[in-house]
Amino acid sequence: MDLTLDHRKLEEAHETRRYFAKFERIISHLQGVAESVVSENTALASEIPILQGYLEALAGTFTALSYKYLLAGRVSDKLPNLLSIDRQDSGFPIYQELLEMANDAMQAKNHLRSLPSMRDLKLAMVDHILREQSAPVNLQFAASERQYYEQLTTASLFWARNDPRAAWTGNVSEKRRKYRVHWAVYDSQQNIPLIYVMDLEDSGKEPLLKDERRWPRVQSHLTAQSSSALKLVTIARGFDRDFSDLHPKRLRRFYLGPMYSHTFTQQSGPLRDVLSQAGQKPGDDWALAWTTETLVASGTEQESSGFFSSVERQVYALDPFAAPGDDPQETAGHTDRQRSLILPQRPYQILEELEPPGFANIRKYAVSPKGKILSYK
Repeated sequence: MDLTLDHRKLEEAHETRRYFAKFERIISHLQGVAESVVSENTALASEIPILQGYLEALAGTFTALSYKYLLAGRVSDKLPNLLSIDRQDSGFPIYQELLEMANDAMQAKNHLRSLPSMRDLKLAMVDHILREQSAPVNLQFAASERQYYEQLTTASLFWARNDPRAAWTGNVSEKRRKYRVHWAVYDSQQNIPLIYVMDLEDSGKEPLLKDERRWPRVQSHLTAQSSSALKLVTIARGFDRDFSDLHPKRLRRFYLGPMYSHTFTQQSGPLRDVLSQAGQKPGDDWALAWTTETLVASGTEQESSGFFSSVERQVYALDPFAAPGDDPQETAGHTDRQRSLILPQRPYQILEELEPPGFANIRKYAVSPKGKILSYK
């Protein structure tokens, strides 16, 4: 299947600026939603700083990309100068954009050394305008390049792969420690950010973060198993078997997206009509899905390991009502799933008036014109 058929290039500078302005507003609203989900068991209070850190990094990434494509379509001899987005299933920039950004970051310092300072560029722009009485497009492009590379070297950014980090959260006993591990990826299939948070117990001889043998293996294992195509129970059980002295007790995955927009994406079903009607007012034609999957260990069991030893394995509670098929052995792979939709007040009102099937059990976060966020079930 050619996934590029779902891609769309934003060919005009004003269109690109509108796209990034829309995402800037959406990400700012996500910060407020992240704070409000604590009371609804979608995220623990202690997880909010983790979520906000990744949201700030995501905002930094969008700022960097906006500088890169600031003059989209106006400087045709400077390539690449067009942003590609996933118009069908995501609404976000495609995965390749983040890979190119990571490659640019490796060479950012060299580029900055070769570019004039921002002060010199501004003085040159003023001189060009006075002398030539025309827009200094090439100088503007150089300035946007400089801002882009400065953003890559100084800001906190969301990369295609954000390696696991961990923090000690206490002790179960003298020989058993607790850790919270979190990491994130930009999923290459769905083109959306995924955030993972795992609570685990460590019964190893050395504390996990001081163990030069286990911790690098843990990081490598988790990033390699972070695809949205894998069920949470598959990830947790694989980790549990690969590390006999690490016991994943709780695993959570946050899907930040898709983003739906009447202007930039193609959607079917009820949302198409909702956003079409809301699109009559600029800035109101969007909705963002936020899904949280949680897997919790309900107990443990001992599994034989050799002739005279055994290892502890986790038993996970799975939602029996979320099975996708008729096979009783086939499960959705999580204990609980919370689905949410964040949208401006106008499309929320239209959604409530239409009352389309399938939206009754989705939590809605309506953003008022003044930015206040209200939660509805």
